[in-house]
Amino acid sequence: MNIVAGAEPFSADGGPVGFVVSHGFTGNPASVRGWAEHLAGAGFTVRAPRLPGHGTTWQDANTTTWHDWYGEIERAYDDLAARCDHVFAAGLSMGGTLVTRLAEQRQVAGLVLVNPAFATERVDAKLAKYIAWAVKSRPAIAGDIKKPGVVESAYSRTPVPAFVSLQELWAVTRADLGLLTCPVTLFRSIDDHVVEPLSGKLLIENATATTVSETLLTNSFHVATMDNDAQAIFDGTVAFANDALGR
Repeated sequence: MNIVAGAEPFSADGGPVGFVVSHGFTGNPASVRGWAEHLAGAGFTVRAPRLPGHGTTWQDANTTTWHDWYGEIERAYDDLAARCDHVFAAGLSMGGTLVTRLAEQRQVAGLVLVNPAFATERVDAKLAKYIAWAVKSRPAIAGDIKKPGVVESAYSRTPVPAFVSLQELWAVTRADLGLLTCPVTLFRSIDDHVVEPLSGKLLIENATATTVSETLLTNSFHVATMDNDAQAIFDGTVAFANDALGR
């Protein structure tokens, strides 16, 4: 298996507070590396895994399901939980969905979500499960970045069977949003050409056992962790964790 240059997982051992950081669908750790490095620089112990089927070829993604992706996030969490007193989780797009699922199932100190996905209004998405046996890929959804000259290292095609599994992840995660008890901070781009406002609305309306604070990003598209508002996300994540810990 040949891993794309820059798609390697990121790991840094720091203090007694950990962060799991997850990239999104068809992406790889490169899209959240700056975020993870900033957290490591702030003294956190950080794990940003490469999800199975990602960072290689889109065909590889079609051999995996959301259970494989979530299993990798759980392994990263278990690693941190064995080392740290508190573990936070952060994610971009599908990564946000995965860490939300983690917080529904495990003891997470807080969630930081950047343009997380929980549903879509696109009609063609509803057809995916009916065509996946014959149509293995569709045009790419990656690379939605406003900042000139910044390119996301992601797949040039969207793997359809894997996308069908992603929709299953959305459904199970949505159903359990009421289980969230940790504090949640949501960074949402006003101009996002991948995830509609519906996802943020579903999170805020259904995470009834906790508080969701929303920050609107006015100068970034979907991959905001690589875009003009990236530093605000990085600094906001550190401030959120410190506030949640009362320090």
